[in-house]
Amino acid sequence: MSKKRLRKKNVDSFDGLYEYIRCRYIRQNDNGIAMNEVNPEDMLPLTPAVFHVLLALVEGEQHGYAIMQEVAEITHSQIKMGPGTLYGTIKRLLEARLIEESDRRPDPQLDDERRRYYRLTGLGQRVVKAEALRYEQLTKLVRRKRLLGQTARAGNAGEL
Repeated sequence: MSKKRLRKKNVDSFDGLYEYIRCRYIRQNDNGIAMNEVNPEDMLPLTPAVFHVLLALVEGEQHGYAIMQEVAEITHSQIKMGPGTLYGTIKRLLEARLIEESDRRPDPQLDDERRRYYRLTGLGQRVVKAEALRYEQLTKLVRRKRLLGQTARAGNAGEL
């Protein structure tokens, strides 16, 4: 089987999907074999949509519309995810095994039975934490450069 055909065959496998989230394409090793070990730091940086969906699920299970609302709330409406972006992101996160669909459902009288609830997997928790740590390091750098925080001069923000 040619390398090209082997790559096409493995496109839907989990091992290469996490690269799609980071790079928007699927990468395999030089032999055309999908990568086996998943290191959360190898998946960074995350796209804003992926990071915010994972962040919305840190405190527990949510259905799609609730994720959309939380992302808008925590970003002060700077990021508004439409259904296409949200459910496309959820689909990729499910395929990459960063989130999973929950089997538990609220009482049908309290909730719409058509809703699907999602939660972070162990890998998803490690990835969102790694991204948060990356942001923390960036914030420290920005503060050292005196762009933010107590050491920044009041006029600097307007000059950026």
